[in-house]
Amino acid sequence: MILLGSTGSIGVNALLVAEQFGLSVDTLVAGRNISLLNEQIQKHSPKCVVVLNPQDISAVNHPYVLAGEDGILHAIEDSPSNLVVNALVGFAGLRPTLRAIECGKRVALANKESLVAAGAFMDISKIQPIDSEHFGLWYLNTSARAIERMVITASGGAFRDWPIEKIQEATLKDALNHPNWSMGQKITIDSASMMNKMFELLEARWLFGEGEYDAVIETKSIIHALIDYRDGSTTAHLARANMQLPIAYALMGEMEQKILQSVNLLEVGSLEFREITRERYPIWEIRKELLRKPKRGVVVNAANEAAIELFVEGKISFLEISKQVIHAFERFDEEPKCIEDVFGIDTEVRRYIKSLR
Repeated sequence: MILLGSTGSIGVNALLVAEQFGLSVDTLVAGRNISLLNEQIQKHSPKCVVVLNPQDISAVNHPYVLAGEDGILHAIEDSPSNLVVNALVGFAGLRPTLRAIECGKRVALANKESLVAAGAFMDISKIQPIDSEHFGLWYLNTSARAIERMVITASGGAFRDWPIEKIQEATLKDALNHPNWSMGQKITIDSASMMNKMFELLEARWLFGEGEYDAVIETKSIIHALIDYRDGSTTAHLARANMQLPIAYALMGEMEQKILQSVNLLEVGSLEFREITRERYPIWEIRKELLRKPKRGVVVNAANEAAIELFVEGKISFLEISKQVIHAFERFDEEPKCIEDVFGIDTEVRRYIKSLR
């Protein structure tokens, strides 16, 4: 496989699954964690390695090292592997997804922004989602029964238990204090604002087609997805919060051996569900409109990434992230007509958000 984002949590778990099933690793793509990358090179012996910055090439213990986006795209084109695992973070993961599909490769996708920004211009049949929520929906969606609604769950993020009036004072450190697990900076901030779940609903819309999609908070992260059927019944996907299960299915196609320990409901004891409210998560205000006009995901994604940069730099408050995204969504109401429009709108929206400060 070609693994994009090998030193992140998804990448590390993908390599564990590859090792378990004896899968070879053709290409490793990493960011700035060169020490971990060198450990992965020694263990998995890839034919090609790609790093983010050209200045890091000399520190990589491999004879064939490329750098940057051009390096990633070249590696995808040049590799005989038919599988690309895209665990890159942000809009930077879009071109690699597009190039992999153009090359006829299958994409195990953990890069949310690819579908959020450009789902309308992709061959969805080439994509297998790695997110636990979409995996859960896919796992449940195997019968011919008429579906009324698909539901995914959210942890609630860093501020789910905060008094609402105090969230306006939240710092970067506060936003990164996730109650359930440790993740990368951007996805943890997106979890705190509920943007992450907005993105996942939009992804589900592209993956499973038109329909009704919603999300609820489930504080223990045991239930990942539910499907309401038209007959009034509901099914739920329960699994331990470990990405190796969806990764294993994405890599292997089918899975008959045990990947995780089953959920023991007696140990779980009880589950708590909460509504996602606009008061605590202001971004939820545009959920229905975005799902009605999913091509405008590129606007939301660009505004969010630009606003997060400002928040991390200390130039805006946490709540201003959502305010700026909503403002951009209302201002930029055009829909891309082709993939070139996606990149054009992305640039324009980012420029606008940064001009506000």
